[in-house]
Amino acid sequence: MTAYTAVVTVRLKRGVLDPEAERTQEALERLGFELGDLRSADRFEVDLDADSAEAAADRADEMAERLLANPTIHDYTVEVEEQ
Repeated sequence: MTAYTAVVTVRLKRGVLDPEAERTQEALERLGFELGDLRSADRFEVDLDADSAEAAADRADEMAERLLANPTIHDYTVEVEEQ
């Protein structure tokens, strides 16, 4: 078994209301920053042992599907790197 870190990034799908991002964008614009769009995201870093990077990614994907993301309103990405 090899140690891996899987990074799961969860975002609301485009078109889903994101009040946190809207408030943050408004605050940044009041500070003088010009933005086209802003979206918030949650990032989960999972340390795990697996036989391969593909197996680690599969496990992290299952975690996202079952708990970390709601597939109805969220998109997510999984990135894996060996520790």
